Amino acid sequence: MPRALSADRDLWGRTLSLLLIGFICYALPLSVFAALPASEGDQPVLRIQGSNTIGAKLGPELVKGLFEAQGLHDIRTENGARENEQRVLARRADGRLVIVEVAAHGSGTGFTSLKDGSADLAASSRPIKDGEAASLTKLGDMHSPQSEQVIAIDGLAIIVHPSNPVAALSVEQIAQLFSGEIDDWAALGGKPGKVRAYARDDNSGTYDTFKELVLAPGGRTLTANAQRFESSTQLSDSVSSDPNGIGFIGLPYIRQTKAVAVAAGDSHPMPPSTTLIATEDYPLARRLFLYNDPQLTNPWASALIDFAHSPRGQAIVDSSGFIAQTVRAIQVAADAQMPAEYQQLAQQAQRLSVNFRFQEGSATLDNKAHRDLQRVLNYLRQHDKLQNKVALVGFGDPKSDPERAELLSKLRAMAVRRELARQGVLFREITGMGSELPVAANDEDNGRIRNRRVEIWVY
Repeated sequence: MPRALSADRDLWGRTLSLLLIGFICYALPLSVFAALPASEGDQPVLRIQGSNTIGAKLGPELVKGLFEAQGLHDIRTENGARENEQRVLARRADGRLVIVEVAAHGSGTGFTSLKDGSADLAASSRPIKDGEAASLTKLGDMHSPQSEQVIAIDGLAIIVHPSNPVAALSVEQIAQLFSGEIDDWAALGGKPGKVRAYARDDNSGTYDTFKELVLAPGGRTLTANAQRFESSTQLSDSVSSDPNGIGFIGLPYIRQTKAVAVAAGDSHPMPPSTTLIATEDYPLARRLFLYNDPQLTNPWASALIDFAHSPRGQAIVDSSGFIAQTVRAIQVAADAQMPAEYQQLAQQAQRLSVNFRFQEGSATLDNKAHRDLQRVLNYLRQHDKLQNKVALVGFGDPKSDPERAELLSKLRAMAVRRELARQGVLFREITGMGSELPVAANDEDNGRIRNRRVEIWVY
């Protein structure tokens, strides 16, 4: 039996259990956490360490939102002991102080801090590496849905000076610019001038993501001439003052720069737009994570995770400049380059702002997909779309036999169908489109994984 099909057999019971747990957490009132402890003296009740992308703004804003939901007052933020560190403080009704510390020195430092016990949550702008997960096995399975929490979607924007005439770049061209292979903008139709690269530092999850998505596929390394930054804001501001500069940055830090459209493989150039990042079609889209002890021994860590997943938490994600995981309907413009069946779908239906994706080499839905199932169900119920209003469209990577590629893409759609059907959804149509409409290059594992996806449409 093919690996993908055999992996299906024990998936569905597990996923249904996770859906039930997710629904309970999603609907659980925050008043359940009214007895959360206060700080003892000057000691924090929660320590968050890791990504600067998360820790500079989003992390503290989520903490303040949780404090407000808890009914705390006198909420304020102060600088921590070092640069890129903050303390969020508030008082309970009894006057006792509550302190949360947020240190933003790069994703890798979060996992190191979890290991040595100096953090309760690791904030990361990339998935945990296998070596990091292995070093944390004493805590449990860090890849599990109980430990890995996707709290937001971000896009890695490629930024240039506003006066730069270059408007679109392929991933290959971006790699050449940052490795030093292309050292003058004239080679790409820009104004003559020596390319100057700006990059995050080695501790940064943003840099890790950039290496994996841009540099690694061609075996390249970052030019030694690149200027490096711990702060996303400082990097962006440096590019905005350099007509020959180019940098990569999280979506909220575009600031005064210009973000170029990005193409991968056979995909069309895509801007880092809200819609394309929400569906993770944009070539440099990425997930933002919180990682925790799977046992969730710290009640404040548990409360913050549940709050981050709640509608109120996702509203803070949106207001902080990232992409919330709130499901919404999107009108897609039909064009002649789409398959005829897909054009018809675009003319008659709307696409939901979520794609279902799978674990590598498996028919198992990934951790984000488990929560997305409940989000989609909530949307369908709220908008009366449970009965014959839903279409699933599966996609994949090329195979030697196009019919096999089409079959596998439809099987992925059927995997999503089974889970939603258990909750009462009746489908209008289920389609597999094989390797049509790629969103990433198929010559690397990461690209093939991104192309293996299921879209959901509503009439």
